[in-house]
Amino acid sequence: MDENKRFEKGMQIRKEVLGEEHVERSLANANAFNDAFQDLTTRYAWGEIWSRPELSKRSRSLITLAMLIALNRTPEFQLHVKAALNNGVSIDEIKEVVLQSAVYCGLPAAHSAFHSAQEVFDELNLEI
Repeated sequence: MDENKRFEKGMQIRKEVLGEEHVERSLANANAFNDAFQDLTTRYAWGEIWSRPELSKRSRSLITLAMLIALNRTPEFQLHVKAALNNGVSIDEIKEVVLQSAVYCGLPAAHSAFHSAQEVFDELNLEI
């Protein structure tokens, strides 16, 4: 796949997973300092990896949540909680990922993830 097609495919998947509003806001905030990062993210994270057919977007969301818990990346975790919901992951499944992370990533990481996920659910007016 050439770089232009990879970018186009990445942009399509990025919007499907994260939501068009979020992606458009990110692109609107691009500038001379971060535009290369926006391009890299779109082409490689979304156009190269998330577009691979061997795992569903749903599976990739679950994996991504677990990794972001381990890395303690709260803003990205919250973004990907929304993405996971868009990809058909249930609140109960998100809970199970966070519970399992308590064993493998530590109780403080899981505690933070529970709090962060709850903020997202509250923001989206989701009943638990």
